[in-house]
Amino acid sequence: MNPFSIIWKFLDRTYHRLASPREFYGIAQYMTPIFGLLSLALILSGAYLGLFKAPADYQQGDSFRIIYVHVPAAWLSLMVYTIMAVAAAIGMVWRMKMAFVVAICSAPLGAVFTALALITGSIWGKPIWGTWWTWDARLTSELILLFLYFGVMATYHAFEERKTAEKAMAMLSIVGIVIVPIIHYSVEWWSSLHQGATVFAEGGPRMPSDMLTPLLLMIAGFMFFYGYALFLSAQNMVLNNERKSRWVRDLIQNTGDSQ
Repeated sequence: MNPFSIIWKFLDRTYHRLASPREFYGIAQYMTPIFGLLSLALILSGAYLGLFKAPADYQQGDSFRIIYVHVPAAWLSLMVYTIMAVAAAIGMVWRMKMAFVVAICSAPLGAVFTALALITGSIWGKPIWGTWWTWDARLTSELILLFLYFGVMATYHAFEERKTAEKAMAMLSIVGIVIVPIIHYSVEWWSSLHQGATVFAEGGPRMPSDMLTPLLLMIAGFMFFYGYALFLSAQNMVLNNERKSRWVRDLIQNTGDSQ
């Protein structure tokens, strides 16, 4: 058999499984503890290496260590919005129920990562810039991103009819994706106090390996934590959306019988 046809059949089967609320719920139940354990292991490892093993920065001293929370949070704030916008577009085009669930459940998680990035950035900026806040291009655009997350959540909850709420939320998510490249390139397009790319810089990372390794571990840990929290939130939303379905009633009954 043609290997391309094998891959296509696998992707098609996976797509249809993820598109089904019942199948997604089963997959999420299996993957949630895995993502949770991986997240915990990576974050603990990264935090230990970053706080206790990495050397102090020659200019910023130990204050640079907040990078191990700030950078992963900032990275996730952009990644989550991108996932949310792509899921919203898939939901709009193919009317996939689970795409809307992923988009809606991603919004509050992205808002938390964005708020954490702004808070840790302010804490880091105080000793370096001498102020808690400045209307720098990167900071200002990241603040706009936080408002976009709030807007997506408010838009969804502003409508009683679920399909209308999903469409309105999806449209705002898709339109707002323009903020992601603006944030990413803000330090290049405008005069900025914020430092440029360090990890994904042109020519390779600009950090020694004993500083870079814990940072990469923390980024990976934050990514798995997002997956863990997304699966938990999506399971709850699926059960609520599909509460009238036969499989949900059977699941509730079986859970009650087992207790």
